Amino acid sequence: MATSRRLPNELVIVWLLFGLGTLAILVTYARLRPEELYHVSGTGLAAGLSRALVYVNFPVGIAALAALVILFDRLPSRPLRILTVVAAALSAVVFWPGVVDQKDLDAKWVNALPAFGVGLAALLTIHAIRYRALPPFAASREGDRLRIVAATVVTLLALPWIAAELGFYLDGVPGLGSIFLTGDIRLAPGQTEIEAAVHHGDHHGLQGTLLVLTAVLLSRALDTLRPRAQTVLRALLALMFVYGFWNVANDDWLEQVVKRGWTNWRVPDVLRPTASVKWGILLVLAAALGGMLERHERIRRRAVA
Repeated sequence: MATSRRLPNELVIVWLLFGLGTLAILVTYARLRPEELYHVSGTGLAAGLSRALVYVNFPVGIAALAALVILFDRLPSRPLRILTVVAAALSAVVFWPGVVDQKDLDAKWVNALPAFGVGLAALLTIHAIRYRALPPFAASREGDRLRIVAATVVTLLALPWIAAELGFYLDGVPGLGSIFLTGDIRLAPGQTEIEAAVHHGDHHGLQGTLLVLTAVLLSRALDTLRPRAQTVLRALLALMFVYGFWNVANDDWLEQVVKRGWTNWRVPDVLRPTASVKWGILLVLAAALGGMLERHERIRRRAVA
């Protein structure tokens, strides 16, 4: 099969990012007391495995859906494509109310279903790597400058959360400690508990960062897909990018602006999908981004022809 039809290795980078995140969570939640973390109980390895399982549900399950669109388009046999549909259905269980509850992030039996879907997606990726060699990473694609800007912005904003996921503050880090508020004890408006500005452990801002990076990386594969898969992936990545960026803004604004006492206004919380104005705005923004990507691709195809 032609190289343009092979699996893009940007997908491997996405899996590596979430793999590192899962490992960091397992270690941090195993070694720290639940009082230092966010809405978890238990200690030791069991606590680490519990929180890692929930993390594999969300946000990894969301990224797995995008990966499965690519795999469905790439895998050559009907049985393998059926497995991608099964993996997608299992991963999508994460959207069911209560499967991932931000007020209780201890693992439940139901979390095994999305985790199984994610595991199956990872195995299908390995199968694609083993039997269909990956092409070299594309040196350049149209839009890479914008991709680099978006990835750089969210990664810089995520530095306090990366430290928190590893279980430390940035207070003592030269330069960063004077820029970011992390270990200082603060009481945000509307909160009743005094806590560190950036608690240890996972943050939805970092989850949003990884979803933005996923969208940025996998958007490089759009023009290698067949039209139907391209349409589905474009819509999914546009939603993933806007949702991820909004969560970055929400978490960062609370911790770095509101907790400094500069304002009481907060970026609206869109972590959980709801029938609301804010989610209506989010969907409109995602549709606009998807439309821009489609128009750009149409213009590019006409120029090539």
